[in-house]
Amino acid sequence: MTNLENWVFNILLHLFLFFGFCKSRYTLTPNQPIKDGDLLVSNAETFALGFFSPGNGTSNRRYVGIWYYKISEQTVVWVANRDKPINGTSGTMSIDQHGNLVIYDDNSHNVTLWHTNVSAPVMATSNSYSARLLDSGNLMLLFRGSDTKNESFVAWQSFDHPTNTLLPNMKLGLDRRTGLDRFLTSWKSKDDPGTGEYSYRMVPSGWPQLVLYKGAVPLYRILPWISSKLTDNFTNVMFNSEYIDDPEEVSIAYDQVNGSSLSKFFLDELVGGLKMDTWVDVEGQGQGKWVEFYSAPIEPCDNYGQCGAYGYCDESKLPTRFECTCLPGHEPKSAKQWNLRDATGGCVEKKRAGLGTCGNGEGFVKVERAKIPDTSWALVAPQLSMNECEAGCLMNCSCKAYSSVADSGNCITWYGDLMDVRKSDSALLDWYIRVDADEIGETTVGKPSASVTGMYMFVLAV
Repeated sequence: MTNLENWVFNILLHLFLFFGFCKSRYTLTPNQPIKDGDLLVSNAETFALGFFSPGNGTSNRRYVGIWYYKISEQTVVWVANRDKPINGTSGTMSIDQHGNLVIYDDNSHNVTLWHTNVSAPVMATSNSYSARLLDSGNLMLLFRGSDTKNESFVAWQSFDHPTNTLLPNMKLGLDRRTGLDRFLTSWKSKDDPGTGEYSYRMVPSGWPQLVLYKGAVPLYRILPWISSKLTDNFTNVMFNSEYIDDPEEVSIAYDQVNGSSLSKFFLDELVGGLKMDTWVDVEGQGQGKWVEFYSAPIEPCDNYGQCGAYGYCDESKLPTRFECTCLPGHEPKSAKQWNLRDATGGCVEKKRAGLGTCGNGEGFVKVERAKIPDTSWALVAPQLSMNECEAGCLMNCSCKAYSSVADSGNCITWYGDLMDVRKSDSALLDWYIRVDADEIGETTVGKPSASVTGMYMFVLAV
């Protein structure tokens, strides 16, 4: 075999391993399973589902995934059996007798590698179920009722079980009725879609926020309820976002204003960052590339707790000055570390010869143009005015700070360490920190600067 023949053979082999024989259809039924080489394609051919090998396609490990069907670059957005690959092309995806989507390895005598775990209604049969891939990228398992209307109901959907990618109209957050938690987890590597160490999820406790984690360590924090209110030219042209916080759920999702373009948010497995890419079709024939529009964290002040407890981060001081400053009424826990530009120890209350702050003329200092502290352990009281919120905090010596959300009437109070504060010209809330009497009248951050950095949906910190 010549070098040219060998090159052509390898290209064809890679295309086969990723796309299979491309025998495609729109619906999966109990009588029509998907084998390696078959594809389930959405109606407008936006997405395809089938077996693939990650990376350069030379691996024998096979997974069932969903990818963009018409673009030239392999881009998988969802993986079913991400932690249990099939060794070779013997896999099958079908609907079993209980109505579940199931992935089998036929070489291992129909060993189940993955299933949807749906509880079938009484009297239902497997023929009552079918699966369809939508043009949104959502794989739906449908149950057809036995009534005269013959309506179909969603028994399961892949949008409720994301992997590393958030697509338009896919919710991120918690269903409080069922306990279903929708969050992203990174791949292990470019060649391994197994569950990685980075996750991005809604933290519903206290006042809900989105947090990027490495294992259990927070890396980056976003306030979705504020971010969804922000508007700038970039957001108005490209995206709308919807934030929901009610007794049934707390979630956020985005939609594209221009539905013809392709975009996705995903966790980068190499650096653990959250990114947003948009596909640019250079030649109009699917030949193009992914262009990065956003990445976080990117600046030092993006990092969670960059300046420790009771410290705040000011990016404008870099690179010549230390970006960390203690909040009013506080001083570095270790002056030596602070002088070495090490703020990991954070700040502590200033030492005073008096009787302390509680009940001795203490009050509150307004913290302007700053991201509010971590709200995961904050308390939220509805239907309280700003004055009522302040009075309630003042009466409790354990209350460290408070804020009030005028349009919702919510009073937020903090009782633990104040973490992850940063200067932010886009901040929509002022908040107030408890200080001794001689600190009253100071502010943490000055008036807004002349230029305000545009903030993008729920992905940029505020």
